[in-house]
Amino acid sequence: MWRRLFGSFSEDIGIDLGTSNTRIFIKEKGLVINEPTIVAINRRVDSILAVGHIARDMLGKTPPHIDIVHPLEKGVISDFEVTEKFLKYYIDKIHEDSFTVIPRPRVIIGVPIEMTEVERKAVEDAALSGGAREVFMVEGAILAAIGARLPITESVGSMVIDIGGGKTEISVISLGGIVTSRSIHTAGIAMTRHIVQYAREVFNLLIGEMQAEQIKCLIGNCHPAFDGEHGVLRGRDLLSGLPKEIPVTDAQIREALQKPLKSLVSSIKTTLEQTPPELVADIYERGVVLSGGGSLLRGMERLVSEEAEVPVRLSDDPLTTVARGSGALLEDPSLRKAVTLPSTSRDTYR
Repeated sequence: MWRRLFGSFSEDIGIDLGTSNTRIFIKEKGLVINEPTIVAINRRVDSILAVGHIARDMLGKTPPHIDIVHPLEKGVISDFEVTEKFLKYYIDKIHEDSFTVIPRPRVIIGVPIEMTEVERKAVEDAALSGGAREVFMVEGAILAAIGARLPITESVGSMVIDIGGGKTEISVISLGGIVTSRSIHTAGIAMTRHIVQYAREVFNLLIGEMQAEQIKCLIGNCHPAFDGEHGVLRGRDLLSGLPKEIPVTDAQIREALQKPLKSLVSSIKTTLEQTPPELVADIYERGVVLSGGGSLLRGMERLVSEEAEVPVRLSDDPLTTVARGSGALLEDPSLRKAVTLPSTSRDTYR
């Protein structure tokens, strides 16, 4: 009874709980939170020091008693307690100006395709413990397709490639369900780490992941047609131990990304090979949709199109596609009911 009472004053929210970033969509308000999925914890007093952008800015700069924690790894909760506090922090923040003292929102959360029941239970329990009164878990690929405004309930094939931070999910969807899919760990973080490794092996330069991420966003590309950009890498010389700056070209960064890009293309081809021919025909006619932050790497749609031999386009604002999909489900109870995964909790509140 009390949960329902508090819930009547709470906002229904959709959450894209990603390895790298978390985005929260509120019914009738749109996207209100877009922050890195990272938490700074003060171990001396066992309390959260900072969350999101502020915590990310502390990365690599903290004293021993402050830990920087990534509560999700490769799309899966790696630290339940921190994830619970992380979700509670944002649920409370969203309701700062509301009348309710104890917010109890209904929450839609996107989860990876190949997530086990135990892993799904961890997500559901973390959201419930963080303040949700009811949790609807939907496969992230379905949310991405809804956010890209694809006709997922019709008898036509739609292919969505969601390149996130910890995972890339390649899915073929028809009649409201996933027909063929493949989930790989080749995604944004893996690409960044390959740049770190390349700098070490080629330039004898030790750089941090933040520096590698910046150069990837600045001049990174995955197709020769985009050659011509230059940048610099700054770090520590492994031979002298002193600070050093190295000029780099976009061709060198593309060389650093060759291994993860080949793995990505190979997985896309494998998924198409396993897709029923009628759906492949639909995909050839309708094309493939790219979403997620990794799809913003310049030339990604051209690379995928040339290698898979199908038309490819970016979704509108790829970074928020999943979050917008969760927002659309908040407005459509019948579709939500059709695509929601079974609850892992015996105690649900409607």
